Amino acid sequence: MMDEPIYLDFNATTPVAPEVFAAMTPYLTTEFGNPSSGHVYGRRARDAVERARGQVAELIGAQADEIVFTSCGTEANNLAIRGWAAALGRPAHMVTSTIEHPATEQPCRLLEAAGWQVSRAPVGPSGRLDPFEVAGLLRPDTALVSIMHANNETGILQPITEIVHETARHGITVHSDAAQSVGKLPVLVNALGVDLLSLAGHKLHAPKGIGALFVRRGTRLAPLIVGGGQERSLRPGTENVAHIVGLGAACALAQRRLAENGDRVMALRDRLWNRLASRIPGLKLTGDPRHRLPNTLNIRFPEMRGNAVLATAPTIAASTGSACHEGGEHASAVLRAMGIAEADALGAVRLSLGWTTSEAEVEAAAAALIAAWRCCTLDGGGRSG
Repeated sequence: MMDEPIYLDFNATTPVAPEVFAAMTPYLTTEFGNPSSGHVYGRRARDAVERARGQVAELIGAQADEIVFTSCGTEANNLAIRGWAAALGRPAHMVTSTIEHPATEQPCRLLEAAGWQVSRAPVGPSGRLDPFEVAGLLRPDTALVSIMHANNETGILQPITEIVHETARHGITVHSDAAQSVGKLPVLVNALGVDLLSLAGHKLHAPKGIGALFVRRGTRLAPLIVGGGQERSLRPGTENVAHIVGLGAACALAQRRLAENGDRVMALRDRLWNRLASRIPGLKLTGDPRHRLPNTLNIRFPEMRGNAVLATAPTIAASTGSACHEGGEHASAVLRAMGIAEADALGAVRLSLGWTTSEAEVEAAAAALIAAWRCCTLDGGGRSG
């Protein structure tokens, strides 16, 4: 039986940590109570939910009553953007960026359809926003700014603190999608200064199907659905106790391991880049080399499509930003927004490492990718231009 491919797609999802699975198991079996029930079974479930709320809050430096559990990061983004707009009660102006995840971009489009005006701040080749350019888009009627903390494709970190500094004097609410950064590096809501912050459990070794939204005290939101009043009526519905417990356990685990694992993973990431760059002439690193997630490499193979390289390296599980549609393959919208030419952007591959990535896997992955690129070059197929 063939060994499993080397997993270098931790930005897509992470495995559930054994400690997280162990914490969840009782709430899938014997601890089955409804948190809204007044008897002992319900009280134990309610205590577990509140304990997890505190664990999530502690990781991001929030208060427990500022955490609202959702089904995922996408729902958290929708609740932040659309819920805030609904609470405002009238169309206004908001600012976002040209490199947002669809979980932010699509809610913004819904607001536009409802009469809001949306300005999108551009990025340059570094992939980072200029806080002063963001400030230049603010207007007297600007009510909301939503900027991601770390880009899912490039790993580039955005200057959220500096952006908040520019918006604070105008009293503008700021939301940040931190699904990719929470658990990979310290993310503290008071240091960032944001009013709303989204996270997704499956990006930090909790299961899929659970997320959370930080809602700073005093920030108004309207629910997107109505029902029994759970989660301060912002996200009603019987709580997914097992997954909430899993998210709490994952946040507690991240808090304990963050410093050690962040440095180790960054060293492995840099080792992988150095191995590849030393053997592939013309290999490019996408975006700012310093302001990026410690686990993420977005590289562009010279004159070769990233999809072709990965197809020739079946021992590697990684991603490209391109998408295949009828009539051909199109490069990542994020890379194109950075001003990277289509043919160049088609060469992109995202390699994202995780806590479990080993030195041996990095060495084997580098060898496989180098061999695949050479094979594609000699074969002549898979060219990007």
